[in-house]
Amino acid sequence: MINAVVLAAGASKRMGKPKPLLRFRDSPSRSASAERGRTFLEQIVAVLRLSDADRITVVLGAEAEAIRKTVDLSGVNIVINKDYQKGQLSSLIAAIKTTPPQTQAILVCLADMPFITAEVVNEIIGKFKETDAPIIVPVFDNKRGHPPLFARAVFDELLSAPAEQGARFVLCSNEQRILELQTSESGILIRIDTPDDYRLHFGAEPTL
Repeated sequence: MINAVVLAAGASKRMGKPKPLLRFRDSPSRSASAERGRTFLEQIVAVLRLSDADRITVVLGAEAEAIRKTVDLSGVNIVINKDYQKGQLSSLIAAIKTTPPQTQAILVCLADMPFITAEVVNEIIGKFKETDAPIIVPVFDNKRGHPPLFARAVFDELLSAPAEQGARFVLCSNEQRILELQTSESGILIRIDTPDDYRLHFGAEPTL
């Protein structure tokens, strides 16, 4: 079983609005008055539903109730991270602790990276099934992106990683075990973390 985990628990302090609820527009040329479109979280979950992932887990924390009221999460495993203020690793740990024992690997998606596609997700999952690599990271233009895949073999390392470094610590500690998967998908590098990022990629002010 491959469990796709979406980390959507953060307080979105740099954005000033809850990033999971930001509106995803199909084209930067669309104006702010155009159709509102899906939320970031809806976009990511829709992509994962089309993929070969066997299970989808969404970790919520800040604005959890508002997100559950706004986003259709039917059929999705929801985990509430009460310790979300401790950082991203706390959400990943919360997800791992609820992962079924038959889970072979987790695919870690971020709520502020809505440009991932089912194609790249399937490439990563397919490569894992082919190689059993403990860690797979997609690469575009010689740059590592998201979502990375972590096999069960490194779950304990994720659970014990330093909070301030998170999954990066496990990546740095396992350089020789990482399989870099070359992809043509530039969206693996695009993170919408600030209002400037949103304006750059959507041509409009951040909208809920």
